[in-house]
Amino acid sequence: MTNLSVLDLVPVREGGSIAAALHDSAQLAQTAEAAGYKRFWVAEHHAMDGVAGGATSVVLAHVGAATSTIRIGAGGIMLPNHNPFVIAEQFGTLDALYPGRIDLGLGRAPGADPRIGQALRRDLARASEYFPQDVVELRALLTGEPALAIRATPGYGAQVQLWMLGSSTFGAQLAAALGLPYAFASHFAPDQLDQALELYRRQFRPSPALERPHVMAAMNVVCADSDEEAVLLGSSMDQSFVALRTGTPGRLKPPVPGYRQTLSPSLLATLEHMRQASAVGSPATVAREIGKFVERTRADEIIVSGATFDPAARRRSLELTAQALA
Repeated sequence: MTNLSVLDLVPVREGGSIAAALHDSAQLAQTAEAAGYKRFWVAEHHAMDGVAGGATSVVLAHVGAATSTIRIGAGGIMLPNHNPFVIAEQFGTLDALYPGRIDLGLGRAPGADPRIGQALRRDLARASEYFPQDVVELRALLTGEPALAIRATPGYGAQVQLWMLGSSTFGAQLAAALGLPYAFASHFAPDQLDQALELYRRQFRPSPALERPHVMAAMNVVCADSDEEAVLLGSSMDQSFVALRTGTPGRLKPPVPGYRQTLSPSLLATLEHMRQASAVGSPATVAREIGKFVERTRADEIIVSGATFDPAARRRSLELTAQALA
């Protein structure tokens, strides 16, 4: 059976608050843990009114305190925004708090408005060029191999599982070269999925951390009692994507009946193209679509993304999805 995990953006609802979003994410993690999901990941985004996961390691500390067994991690930390030493300290601290449960997914994209680079005091274009070296340095800070002139405390010796994230073949090549597990962001960037996974598996070199290739692929999943209800719930997610693509991002909006029928042909085509890796419907529909996706990708794990305006509906979605695939 393919393992299921959860990707959460800590969405802030229209009319809601950041405090409520953080509370909802902790509750969602509790639901995922009870339903048997393997991991609960939070993604780093900055200066987005509808996303409250910018201080990712702090959010993970909050989620860790609300759970007891599920692995928690970053899906991911955008390393060009940071220096490796600070990330080693942060995730070393998380490992000390929640030993044996911490994942650290690393991405190369800044995940931010270009102006954020200035706010972070980072030259993001230059930092992206040094991404492979920074990944190697971060791993060395955690493992001590090779030995560095300074030791991260906390950090050194922490049992943090490193992952490489990607939406292109670049991350696949780096994950293969370093012998790391690889997670592909097919929930919003499906175009190079098959090529990247083939390349990763073909070029993979075993490492002390991983003997053979290990793939996670992301899907947008909304499961409800009927296809019609799931499509309605999923319209909040659709609205967020369209708003982002048209330069008007904001907070998560309530569902709109027949939302896709209100879109122009070009916007609808863009939405449907980017949402190829999706399963929206009843338990039977979701099980069928995830099954086809697993057959296509041969993924070892599926990580499910997708927000609903009502947090209880997303918790219910996770429960129904786990039951459907049991």
